[in-house]
Amino acid sequence: MTAVTSGLDSATGARPALGTIPSQPGGSPSGFTAMVVDDHPLVRESMVARLRAMGAREVVEAATLGEARARANLSGPRELCLLDLGLPDGSGLDLLAELRGAGWQRLVVLSAADDPYSVRAAFVAGAQGYLLKTASPTVVTDGVRRVLDGGVYADPSVASLLAAGLRGGPVVTGVSELSAREVEVLRLVADGQSNKQIGDELGLSALTVKSHLARIARKLGTGDRAEMVALAMRAGVIR
Repeated sequence: MTAVTSGLDSATGARPALGTIPSQPGGSPSGFTAMVVDDHPLVRESMVARLRAMGAREVVEAATLGEARARANLSGPRELCLLDLGLPDGSGLDLLAELRGAGWQRLVVLSAADDPYSVRAAFVAGAQGYLLKTASPTVVTDGVRRVLDGGVYADPSVASLLAAGLRGGPVVTGVSELSAREVEVLRLVADGQSNKQIGDELGLSALTVKSHLARIARKLGTGDRAEMVALAMRAGVIR
């Protein structure tokens, strides 16, 4: 998963490490750009205010699928998009897939839908986060921050639905804790690649890949490669 970086380090002139966004003291991400897509003005107003409080330097708004597409084409990929699935002129799932294909790396769904079909479909379409509109401000902030930091997040009340999948599989609570890099490693494991091949693909040593797999195993509760992939696929994190 190629991450979007922004800005230069003020001391060295170097770009921040891939996958990171500069943070304010205390760990809040700062200086990021975002787009909020929702047809309810009060929801947009609330989320714009929250993102600015988290350090966003620029946030644009869209009320429809068409407006979001126009703004995305005009600005190019931003560090974050927060969007609803139910838009008046189309499905937010289509927008997720389009933005993902255009290079948007951090996509978070903010929805009233808490059914497993919507949750899984959002992650399959490319979302890294799924939040409910009924969530507390703390949960919303924590979820957005996790995604900005390169991770994957599901609202606690839907995490079990995501992990269980659509066929009643076992609950895998660790799926929502997987980092973006760990998801990348799992995708390559699913392709049948060895640790060395994964390392070559991601620019890592085989030992580092082994360390990632060990962390994935702890989070998912299994060290079997096929079972790890199956759990992640059933949760919708990888395809």
